[in-house]
Amino acid sequence: MTLVLKDIGRAKERIAPYITNTPILTSSLLNDWLGHEIFFKCENFQKIGAFKARGGVNAVSWLLETGQKPKKLVANSSGNHAQAMAFAGKQFNIPTTIFMPEYSSQVKIQATRSYGAGVVLSKDRNITDKLVREAAKEDGAYWIPPFNHEQVICGQGTSAFEALSELDAIDAVFAPCGGGGLVSGTYIATKGLAPMAEVIGVEPLNANDAAESLRKGSIQKLSAIPDTLAAGAMTMAVGEITFEYLKQLDGFYEIEEEYIVYWTQWLTHLLKCRLEPTCAMPMEAVRRWLKGKKSKQRVLMIVSGGNVDQPTTQKIWQKDYLSNIPSL
Repeated sequence: MTLVLKDIGRAKERIAPYITNTPILTSSLLNDWLGHEIFFKCENFQKIGAFKARGGVNAVSWLLETGQKPKKLVANSSGNHAQAMAFAGKQFNIPTTIFMPEYSSQVKIQATRSYGAGVVLSKDRNITDKLVREAAKEDGAYWIPPFNHEQVICGQGTSAFEALSELDAIDAVFAPCGGGGLVSGTYIATKGLAPMAEVIGVEPLNANDAAESLRKGSIQKLSAIPDTLAAGAMTMAVGEITFEYLKQLDGFYEIEEEYIVYWTQWLTHLLKCRLEPTCAMPMEAVRRWLKGKKSKQRVLMIVSGGNVDQPTTQKIWQKDYLSNIPSL
Protein backbone atom coordinates (compact mmCIF):
# COMPACT_ATOMS: atom_id res chain seq x y z
CA MET A 1 0.00 0.00 0.00
CA THR A 2 1.31 3.44 -0.96
CA LEU A 3 0.32 6.04 1.61
CA VAL A 4 -1.02 9.39 0.37
CA LEU A 5 -2.05 12.74 1.81
CA LYS A 6 -5.58 11.49 2.49
CA ASP A 7 -4.13 8.87 4.88
CA ILE A 8 -2.32 11.60 6.82
CA GLY A 9 -5.53 13.65 6.92
CA ARG A 10 -7.46 10.71 8.38
CA ALA A 11 -4.77 10.25 11.00
CA LYS A 12 -5.05 13.93 11.90
CA GLU A 13 -8.79 13.52 12.48
CA ARG A 14 -8.26 10.41 14.64
CA ILE A 15 -5.68 11.90 16.94
CA ALA A 16 -7.14 15.40 17.28
CA PRO A 17 -8.87 14.75 20.65
CA TYR A 18 -5.69 13.37 22.22
CA ILE A 19 -2.69 15.35 20.98
CA THR A 20 -1.53 18.98 20.87
CA ASN A 21 -1.42 21.14 17.76
CA THR A 22 2.13 22.23 18.45
CA PRO A 23 3.46 25.77 17.89
CA ILE A 24 5.65 26.96 15.05
CA LEU A 25 8.51 29.13 16.30
CA THR A 26 11.06 31.23 14.47
CA SER A 27 14.10 33.27 15.48
CA SER A 28 14.50 36.70 13.89
CA LEU A 29 18.13 36.72 15.03
CA LEU A 30 18.90 33.39 13.33
CA ASN A 31 17.04 34.49 10.20
CA ASP A 32 19.12 37.68 10.07
CA TRP A 33 22.39 35.79 10.56
CA LEU A 34 21.64 33.24 7.83
CA GLY A 35 19.66 35.47 5.49
CA HIS A 36 16.74 33.04 5.16
CA GLU A 37 13.47 32.26 6.97
CA ILE A 38 13.50 29.12 9.12
CA PHE A 39 10.39 27.82 10.85
CA PHE A 40 10.49 25.26 13.66
CA LYS A 41 7.52 22.91 14.22
CA CYS A 42 8.04 22.26 17.92
CA GLU A 43 7.07 18.73 18.86
CA ASN A 44 8.92 19.21 22.15
CA PHE A 45 5.63 20.81 23.25
CA GLN A 46 3.69 17.68 22.25
CA LYS A 47 2.09 15.21 24.68
CA ILE A 48 4.93 13.10 26.17
CA GLY A 49 7.34 15.77 24.89
CA ALA A 50 7.85 14.27 21.43
CA PHE A 51 6.24 13.67 18.03
CA LYS A 52 5.94 9.95 18.80
CA ALA A 53 2.61 10.55 20.57
CA ARG A 54 1.09 11.16 17.16
CA GLY A 55 2.03 7.79 15.69
CA GLY A 56 1.22 5.82 18.83
CA VAL A 57 -2.23 7.32 19.28
CA ASN A 58 -3.07 7.00 15.59
CA ALA A 59 -2.08 3.34 15.42
CA VAL A 60 -4.19 2.41 18.45
CA SER A 61 -7.12 4.57 17.36
CA TRP A 62 -6.99 2.93 13.91
CA LEU A 63 -7.10 -0.52 15.53
CA LEU A 64 -10.27 0.40 17.41
CA GLU A 65 -11.80 2.03 14.33
CA THR A 66 -11.27 -1.15 12.31
CA GLY A 67 -12.64 -3.44 15.04
CA GLN A 68 -9.28 -4.86 16.07
CA LYS A 69 -9.12 -3.85 19.75
CA PRO A 70 -6.30 -5.93 21.30
CA LYS A 71 -6.26 -7.37 24.80
CA LYS A 72 -2.75 -6.03 25.22
CA LEU A 73 -0.35 -3.70 23.46
CA VAL A 74 3.37 -4.42 23.25
CA ALA A 75 6.14 -2.22 21.88
CA ASN A 76 9.91 -1.93 21.76
CA SER A 77 11.73 1.37 22.15
CA SER A 78 14.74 3.09 23.68
CA GLY A 79 12.71 6.15 24.59
CA ASN A 80 10.02 8.33 23.08
CA HIS A 81 8.01 5.57 21.38
CA ALA A 82 7.90 3.81 24.75
CA GLN A 83 6.24 6.86 26.29
CA ALA A 84 3.97 7.27 23.28
CA MET A 85 2.63 3.73 23.52
CA ALA A 86 2.22 3.97 27.29
CA PHE A 87 0.30 7.22 26.75
CA ALA A 88 -1.85 5.67 23.99
CA GLY A 89 -2.59 2.59 26.09
CA LYS A 90 -3.75 4.82 28.91
CA GLN A 91 -6.01 6.91 26.64
CA PHE A 92 -7.79 3.80 25.34
CA ASN A 93 -7.58 1.75 28.56
CA ILE A 94 -5.55 -1.09 27.04
CA PRO A 95 -2.85 -2.82 29.14
CA THR A 96 0.57 -2.05 27.67
CA THR A 97 4.03 -3.59 28.07
CA ILE A 98 7.13 -1.85 26.75
CA PHE A 99 10.45 -3.58 26.12
CA MET A 100 13.41 -1.21 26.52
CA PRO A 101 17.22 -1.55 26.55
CA GLU A 102 18.63 -0.76 29.98
CA TYR A 103 20.78 2.05 28.58
CA SER A 104 17.62 4.03 27.76
CA SER A 105 17.24 7.43 29.39
CA GLN A 106 16.11 7.08 33.00
CA VAL A 107 13.76 10.00 32.43
CA LYS A 108 12.05 8.13 29.60
CA ILE A 109 11.88 4.86 31.55
CA GLN A 110 10.26 6.60 34.51
CA ALA A 111 7.85 8.51 32.27
CA THR A 112 6.80 5.28 30.54
CA ARG A 113 6.02 3.69 33.89
CA SER A 114 4.17 6.80 35.05
CA TYR A 115 1.64 6.38 32.23
CA GLY A 116 0.84 2.94 33.65
CA ALA A 117 2.74 0.66 31.28
CA GLY A 118 4.81 -2.30 32.34
CA VAL A 119 8.50 -1.93 31.48
CA VAL A 120 10.82 -4.85 30.73
CA LEU A 121 14.50 -3.88 30.57
CA SER A 122 17.15 -5.91 28.77
CA LYS A 123 20.88 -5.64 28.08
CA ASP A 124 20.70 -4.24 24.55
CA ARG A 125 18.42 -3.38 21.63
CA ASN A 126 18.82 -6.78 19.95
CA ILE A 127 17.52 -8.60 23.04
CA THR A 128 14.73 -6.04 23.40
CA ASP A 129 13.64 -6.67 19.81
CA LYS A 130 13.68 -10.44 20.35
CA LEU A 131 11.56 -10.17 23.51
CA VAL A 132 8.91 -8.01 21.88
CA ARG A 133 8.61 -10.45 18.96
CA GLU A 134 7.98 -13.26 21.44
CA ALA A 135 5.43 -11.18 23.40
CA ALA A 136 3.59 -10.33 20.19
CA LYS A 137 2.80 -14.03 19.70
CA GLU A 138 0.69 -14.13 22.87
CA ASP A 139 -3.07 -14.40 22.42
CA GLY A 140 -4.70 -10.99 21.96
CA ALA A 141 -1.42 -9.06 21.90
CA TYR A 142 -0.70 -6.46 19.22
CA TRP A 143 2.80 -5.16 18.53
CA ILE A 144 3.14 -1.54 17.45
CA PRO A 145 6.75 -0.99 16.35
CA PRO A 146 8.44 2.43 16.60
CA PHE A 147 8.41 3.22 12.87
CA ASN A 148 7.80 0.25 10.56
CA HIS A 149 4.00 0.44 10.64
CA GLU A 150 1.84 2.33 8.17
CA GLN A 151 -0.44 3.90 10.79
CA VAL A 152 2.55 4.98 12.88
CA ILE A 153 3.97 6.69 9.78
CA CYS A 154 0.63 8.39 9.09
CA GLY A 155 0.47 9.69 12.64
CA GLN A 156 4.01 11.06 12.48
CA GLY A 157 3.18 12.81 9.22
CA THR A 158 0.52 14.92 10.92
CA SER A 159 3.20 17.23 12.31
CA ALA A 160 4.26 18.42 8.84
CA PHE A 161 0.59 18.30 7.78
CA GLU A 162 -0.28 20.83 10.49
CA ALA A 163 2.70 23.06 9.77
CA LEU A 164 2.21 23.14 6.01
CA SER A 165 -1.48 23.91 6.50
CA GLU A 166 -0.36 27.10 8.27
CA LEU A 167 2.73 28.10 6.27
CA ASP A 168 2.89 29.17 2.62
CA ALA A 169 5.68 28.88 0.05
CA ILE A 170 7.97 26.51 1.94
CA ASP A 171 11.01 25.54 -0.15
CA ALA A 172 12.25 22.60 1.92
CA VAL A 173 11.30 20.50 4.94
CA PHE A 174 13.93 18.84 7.14
CA ALA A 175 13.36 16.02 9.65
CA PRO A 176 15.63 13.73 11.68
CA CYS A 177 15.82 10.06 10.75
CA GLY A 178 16.12 7.20 13.19
CA GLY A 179 13.97 4.36 11.88
CA GLY A 180 12.46 6.66 9.29
CA GLY A 181 8.86 6.97 10.49
CA LEU A 182 8.91 10.74 10.98
CA VAL A 183 10.69 11.59 7.75
CA SER A 184 8.48 9.13 5.80
CA GLY A 185 5.30 10.73 7.12
CA THR A 186 6.81 14.15 6.53
CA TYR A 187 7.55 13.20 2.92
CA ILE A 188 3.96 12.06 2.28
CA ALA A 189 2.43 15.17 3.88
CA THR A 190 4.82 17.57 2.15
CA LYS A 191 4.45 16.11 -1.34
CA GLY A 192 0.69 16.27 -0.89
CA LEU A 193 0.47 19.85 0.41
CA ALA A 194 3.61 21.47 -1.06
CA PRO A 195 4.73 19.25 -3.95
CA MET A 196 7.50 21.63 -5.07
CA ALA A 197 9.18 21.61 -1.64
CA GLU A 198 12.18 19.37 -1.09
CA VAL A 199 12.06 16.84 1.76
CA ILE A 200 15.38 16.08 3.39
CA GLY A 201 16.34 13.50 6.00
CA VAL A 202 19.12 13.89 8.56
CA GLU A 203 20.92 11.40 10.81
CA PRO A 204 24.12 11.30 12.90
CA LEU A 205 27.27 10.33 11.04
CA ASN A 206 27.99 7.98 13.95
CA ALA A 207 24.68 6.16 13.38
CA ASN A 208 24.38 6.38 9.61
CA ASP A 209 22.62 3.12 8.79
CA ALA A 210 19.99 4.93 6.71
CA ALA A 211 22.59 6.75 4.59
CA GLU A 212 24.52 3.49 4.10
CA SER A 213 21.28 1.77 3.12
CA LEU A 214 20.54 4.46 0.54
CA ARG A 215 24.06 4.24 -0.88
CA LYS A 216 23.98 0.45 -1.17
CA GLY A 217 20.36 0.12 -2.24
CA SER A 218 19.42 -2.29 0.54
CA ILE A 219 18.78 -2.04 4.27
CA GLN A 220 22.03 -1.99 6.24
CA LYS A 221 22.12 -2.72 9.98
CA LEU A 222 24.57 -1.15 12.40
CA SER A 223 27.05 -3.66 13.80
CA ALA A 224 27.10 -2.14 17.30
CA ILE A 225 25.24 0.39 19.45
CA PRO A 226 26.26 3.75 17.97
CA ASP A 227 28.15 6.37 19.96
CA THR A 228 25.99 9.46 19.48
CA LEU A 229 24.23 12.05 21.63
CA ALA A 230 21.30 11.86 19.21
CA ALA A 231 19.57 9.09 21.16
CA GLY A 232 16.42 9.33 19.06
CA ALA A 233 18.41 8.30 15.99
CA MET A 234 20.21 5.30 17.48
CA THR A 235 18.02 2.81 15.62
CA MET A 236 20.00 -0.20 14.41
CA ALA A 237 18.26 -0.30 11.01
CA VAL A 238 15.40 1.35 9.13
CA GLY A 239 12.26 -0.63 8.29
CA GLU A 240 11.13 -2.26 5.07
CA ILE A 241 8.21 0.18 4.84
CA THR A 242 10.12 3.34 5.73
CA PHE A 243 13.03 2.49 3.42
CA GLU A 244 10.74 2.79 0.41
CA TYR A 245 9.98 6.40 1.38
CA LEU A 246 13.60 7.20 2.26
CA LYS A 247 14.55 6.28 -1.31
CA GLN A 248 12.22 9.03 -2.57
CA LEU A 249 13.71 11.85 -0.46
CA ASP A 250 15.25 14.86 -2.18
CA GLY A 251 18.35 14.76 0.00
CA PHE A 252 19.96 13.14 3.02
CA TYR A 253 22.66 14.48 5.36
CA GLU A 254 24.96 12.84 7.91
CA ILE A 255 25.95 15.13 10.77
CA GLU A 256 29.04 14.96 13.00
CA GLU A 257 28.65 15.02 16.80
CA GLU A 258 30.25 18.44 17.19
CA TYR A 259 27.57 20.05 15.04
CA ILE A 260 24.81 18.18 16.87
CA VAL A 261 26.04 19.70 20.15
CA TYR A 262 26.56 23.12 18.54
CA TRP A 263 22.98 23.38 17.34
CA THR A 264 21.50 21.89 20.50
CA GLN A 265 23.10 24.76 22.41
CA TRP A 266 22.16 27.44 19.88
CA LEU A 267 18.55 26.38 19.32
CA THR A 268 18.00 26.05 23.07
CA HIS A 269 19.27 29.61 23.38
CA LEU A 270 17.46 31.11 20.38
CA LEU A 271 14.08 29.36 20.77
CA LYS A 272 14.11 29.47 24.57
CA CYS A 273 12.95 25.88 24.95
CA ARG A 274 14.35 22.47 25.83
CA LEU A 275 15.52 20.35 22.88
CA GLU A 276 16.89 16.86 22.38
CA PRO A 277 20.14 16.63 20.41
CA THR A 278 18.32 14.52 17.80
CA CYS A 279 15.94 17.32 16.91
CA ALA A 280 18.60 20.05 16.83
CA MET A 281 20.72 17.94 14.46
CA PRO A 282 18.80 18.84 11.25
CA MET A 283 19.75 22.49 11.68
CA GLU A 284 23.27 21.74 10.46
CA ALA A 285 21.77 20.12 7.36
CA VAL A 286 19.63 23.23 6.89
CA ARG A 287 22.77 25.40 7.11
CA ARG A 288 24.65 23.28 4.56
CA TRP A 289 21.66 23.20 2.20
CA LEU A 290 21.21 26.98 2.41
CA LYS A 291 24.88 27.61 1.70
CA GLY A 292 24.46 27.17 -2.04
CA LYS A 293 21.21 29.11 -2.42
CA LYS A 294 21.25 32.47 -4.19
CA SER A 295 17.66 33.46 -3.43
CA LYS A 296 15.96 33.75 -0.04
CA GLN A 297 14.56 30.41 1.12
CA ARG A 298 11.72 29.48 3.48
CA VAL A 299 12.55 26.31 5.37
CA LEU A 300 10.53 24.16 7.78
CA MET A 301 12.31 21.99 10.33
CA ILE A 302 10.52 19.39 12.44
CA VAL A 303 11.76 19.68 16.03
CA SER A 304 11.09 16.14 17.13
CA GLY A 305 11.25 16.26 20.94
CA GLY A 306 12.51 17.71 24.19
CA ASN A 307 13.08 14.82 26.59
CA VAL A 308 16.64 15.25 27.86
CA ASP A 309 18.09 13.65 30.98
CA GLN A 310 20.77 15.13 33.22
CA PRO A 311 23.76 13.08 31.91
CA THR A 312 22.97 14.15 28.35
CA THR A 313 22.50 17.75 29.43
CA GLN A 314 25.95 17.74 31.04
CA LYS A 315 27.55 16.39 27.85
CA ILE A 316 25.80 19.05 25.76
CA TRP A 317 27.15 21.88 27.87
CA GLN A 318 30.70 20.62 28.52
CA LYS A 319 32.06 23.02 25.90
CA ASP A 320 30.75 26.48 25.12
CA TYR A 321 29.66 26.90 21.49
CA LEU A 322 27.63 30.07 22.00
CA SER A 323 30.67 32.26 21.39
CA ASN A 324 30.64 31.03 17.76
CA ILE A 325 27.72 32.83 16.06
CA PRO A 326 25.90 30.82 13.34
CA SER A 327 26.66 31.75 9.75
CA LEU A 328 26.65 30.22 6.28
